[in-house]
Amino acid sequence: MPALLFLFLLAGCVSVGLGGDVPAQAQYRLNDMATSAQRLPAPIVPALLIQPLPADATGDTVSIAYSRRPHEFAHYQFASWTERPLRQLPRLLQQRLEQRGVANAVGVIGEPMRADWLLAIAIDSLHHDVSDPPGQGRVAITAELFDRRNRTRIARRQFAVAVPSASADAPAAAVAMSAALAQVFDQLLPWLEVELQQAAAKAPR
Repeated sequence: MPALLFLFLLAGCVSVGLGGDVPAQAQYRLNDMATSAQRLPAPIVPALLIQPLPADATGDTVSIAYSRRPHEFAHYQFASWTERPLRQLPRLLQQRLEQRGVANAVGVIGEPMRADWLLAIAIDSLHHDVSDPPGQGRVAITAELFDRRNRTRIARRQFAVAVPSASADAPAAAVAMSAALAQVFDQLLPWLEVELQQAAAKAPR
């Protein structure tokens, strides 16, 4: 477990149950909990840009969402993310793609970098599902790959993962959602590599 996340887990505990002492406010960082990715023999493309798209409400706030019933959300009162997932997730994906060596350069929209290929990412859901306690950390994203030269969408796919939570509280929810995010990336990378290889092979030289 990353040291920073471990420190946050020591900071406080917020249960979705009732009663007990009021805990101190705590912050948790969304992490990619996977080990280092094995590098490709060679980059697939020279450069790749990541663009975050407008997210579901659970991904565009520092509040950590939980749900007891489908499509009904509440937020942990004394716990929050250190940064909106809409900003944090693209950076985590950038780091994973850089470790993998998918491109010579990987950036996020807004950085001074030119690239023919764009990966758009939308957070469809990010929450602690406690309909059956202690629940599951759920992460769902939609990824779209574009060829920027001709403004063509190459491929589109949704990735959704649920990881069991150790307990029905904010610290366990943060760990479960970080683990689910790592598994989403595990699924996204092979898909992206195949689509990039096929698209790059067809692209004019």
